[in-house]
Amino acid sequence: MKKKVLVAMSGGVDSSVAAAILKEEGYEVYGATMQIWQNECGEELITGKSCCSLYAVEDARRVANILDIPYYVFNMKDDFKKTVIDYFIDEYIKGRTPNPCIMCNRKIKFELFLKKAIAIGMDYIATGHYAVIEYDGSLNRYLLKRSKAKEKDQTYVLYNMTQEILSKTLFPLGKFSKDEVRKLAEKFKLPVAKKPDSQEICFIPDNNYGKFIEKETGIKEEGVYVDTEGNILGKSKAYYNYTIGQRKGLGISTGKRMYVVAIKPEENKVVLGDEDKIFADALIATDLNFIPFDKLESEIEVTAKIRYTAKEAKARIIPIEDDKVLVKFYEKQRAITPGQSVVFYNNDIVVGGGIIEKALI
Repeated sequence: MKKKVLVAMSGGVDSSVAAAILKEEGYEVYGATMQIWQNECGEELITGKSCCSLYAVEDARRVANILDIPYYVFNMKDDFKKTVIDYFIDEYIKGRTPNPCIMCNRKIKFELFLKKAIAIGMDYIATGHYAVIEYDGSLNRYLLKRSKAKEKDQTYVLYNMTQEILSKTLFPLGKFSKDEVRKLAEKFKLPVAKKPDSQEICFIPDNNYGKFIEKETGIKEEGVYVDTEGNILGKSKAYYNYTIGQRKGLGISTGKRMYVVAIKPEENKVVLGDEDKIFADALIATDLNFIPFDKLESEIEVTAKIRYTAKEAKARIIPIEDDKVLVKFYEKQRAITPGQSVVFYNNDIVVGGGIIEKALI
């Protein structure tokens, strides 16, 4: 009997090709799009500028028709609002810089999507992520590994995957480059072969986080810039418009380059300082998930990334109280940002990761 797999289809080339590959490999393939857009999405909902627009649903439906696979739309609007949008806003209000894509992957694209898939009789779920899942018999565990195409690797946003989720997830694109995927789309005669990738956060298509948060919360009072000694330098926008390490868009002249070195939400203050003030060689991370083992019992050597686009750096991770870890880098890192994720690697294997609680200078 063929194994049933439900493919999360966004209407893009990656998820479309993932579905086509799985069908060619002999799976009984079904497609589903997660309806996560909110009623007030506006123009993007119609024009297709967002990856979660109605236009994207139509693209996914067209691909499903071409592949001759059943297709569903799951209403996850309320779940997405509670677990991703509200989290995003709350983190900025706390003066932190969240990564909503990581939260969406964790809570929506895998936990909730898998739950729905199992409820309708599926054996697996699949997505168009560039990553590899392998079973290691010696460990009796599933491992998450980098994509063979390193330039497209997406394991940074997948470190929260549990053994249960890994055991029931397929990543058909893990061995392909983006160019190869587009060629496969042409081979399968899919209409999305040349569709550009979505870059923005899906619920903020114009990338104006501050405007979005102001609209959602009603908080819009001006703040103040201060230096590291507490001296007032001038007026700022509301503190949630800024992130650690930011230099551009400050709108203030101090006679020298200044960077955001701290955010004080309780005082609506943005602290500016010299560039050397945004470097640190250690951090504390919480909300941890490890993949090759359940819990970090002793210090280990890893390489670590402090944001999606950051280069990996050699570090030691040390378990401390309250299920947190201390991450000590061998070289200082630029702009370690509370709210972002730190992800640990051992060569191509994802060791795990967590949320940055604070940097230690």
